[in-house]
Amino acid sequence: MVDHIDVPTMSTKLQNTLIQYHSLPEDKWSVAKKSNDVTVWRKPSEEFGGCLYKIEGVVQDVTNKIVDYIRPGPYRLQWDSLMTTMEIIKDLEQSCCVMQYTTAGQLLNIISPREFIDFSYTTSYENGLLTCGVSIEYENGHPHCVRGFNHPCGWFCVPLQSCPEHSFLTGYIQTDLRGMLPQSTVDFAMAGSLVNFYSDLRKALKKS
Repeated sequence: MVDHIDVPTMSTKLQNTLIQYHSLPEDKWSVAKKSNDVTVWRKPSEEFGGCLYKIEGVVQDVTNKIVDYIRPGPYRLQWDSLMTTMEIIKDLEQSCCVMQYTTAGQLLNIISPREFIDFSYTTSYENGLLTCGVSIEYENGHPHCVRGFNHPCGWFCVPLQSCPEHSFLTGYIQTDLRGMLPQSTVDFAMAGSLVNFYSDLRKALKKS
């Protein structure tokens, strides 16, 4: 699958899907969690039986640097407390790559570690950036991890007009963790991990 990716088609479709999510009206969302100036919403996903999550918050740094810390690369594994391994399997054209990564167990390992194989794409969006991804089929993997699947996900990062040294970061996440997990457990874990994502990112940027 990795050697037969139609990069222009996949990246365009992924970008258009994320822009569609980004244009959804407010009344389509319900609040899942609020904490530390970060808000998480959710709605039923149209891709699978779980939820599409939306998360927003202000991050105190410039857009390019923030996205460098989020997308696949040397920074992500250093600060993301949920990610335990990450490898770029293949670099592709047009700011694309295929990444393989694992996540830690959650909720006292009620949710065991997961593995994901994602196609990742970063592009300009308005006066900022969009970095997005979607899981692909891939045979090789870690034998002791459940293989999860990310339906189209992504992060929009744009500078605040009132303060260009700050950025407004909006994420859309819809992850099928697979395995026999109650939806209420998944919802609780996802909302908490998304808030922690912002906290970890802010701390890492502040240290740098």
